[in-house]
Amino acid sequence: MDSTISPAKPASSRAKLGGPEISIVIPVYNEAANLPLLFERLTRVVDGLGRPTEVLFTDDGSKDNSLALLKGFVERRPDIIKVIEFDRNYGQHMAVMAGFETAQGDIIVTLDADLQNPPEEIPKLIAEMDKGHDVVGSYRHQRQDSWLRRWPSLILNRIREKITRIEMRDQGCMLRAYRHDIVRMIVESNESSTFIPALAHYYSTNPTEVEVAHAARHAGSSNYNLYQLIRLNFDLMTGFSLVPLQVFTIFGMGVSGLSLLLVCYLFLRRIFLGPEAQGIFTLFAIVFLLLGVVITGLGIVGEYIGRIYIQVRQRGRFRIRAVHQKTGN
Repeated sequence: MDSTISPAKPASSRAKLGGPEISIVIPVYNEAANLPLLFERLTRVVDGLGRPTEVLFTDDGSKDNSLALLKGFVERRPDIIKVIEFDRNYGQHMAVMAGFETAQGDIIVTLDADLQNPPEEIPKLIAEMDKGHDVVGSYRHQRQDSWLRRWPSLILNRIREKITRIEMRDQGCMLRAYRHDIVRMIVESNESSTFIPALAHYYSTNPTEVEVAHAARHAGSSNYNLYQLIRLNFDLMTGFSLVPLQVFTIFGMGVSGLSLLLVCYLFLRRIFLGPEAQGIFTLFAIVFLLLGVVITGLGIVGEYIGRIYIQVRQRGRFRIRAVHQKTGN
């Protein structure tokens, strides 16, 4: 029968209770076409690890039959698979956070359900974790996406790295591994807007990255569009740095200084050469340019204020409708 998973216990308690050594967390949203093949390949990988492992799927309010397939996986492999069911869609990172809150392994691996990151690469990350690293990131070899996804992602990666000072070669790659104490700190941070890889790097003392294979999507289309990619990066930059505010403050001071010089110039010109009737359109162009800059700056300030507002409301980040797993006899 179905039952609710209890919260994860400290590492020492899990070891004494014979809990899993490895947890694999997979967010799922409308991935019914990919799930059967993912199940076959992932279970082969898990069986080949030779270490106690659990697989946590989080159904993020899917509108197809993903949830029904996941429940079937619990029936077929009750020894390793558990399914967290959201009451609606909360987003990929919240789905991962739900898996983090229930994961019991000392090593926790995150993986997308679209098969673009092959499950067969998981042992590579675990091998790096066994060397003593507390976070193992990954970067995609010969990324199998269109240039419309690759180039904006590359540009935003570089901008984000300069602003936040967080060095991640490929922030969009979900295939990552974390030590349990890093995951605990991420969960306990209780931030309303959470970009997990960046937060993990913030807490990590010994991170590393490995190259992993990347494949074309097996079926369906990406759940991320260009706007969501920009939104994610903007959220990351405002969540981990004050640089956007500082840049606009410095820019505002510079514009004020130039404006003062221009006023002095026009004043002196009027005294020595008389009033000038020309240049009205240039003046309007400059005014509208500065107006656009001001509106952009207000938007950035509003983003920070909005984050504070969301945080102080202290609403739950997500709500779990049910957790499906097989209990003892």
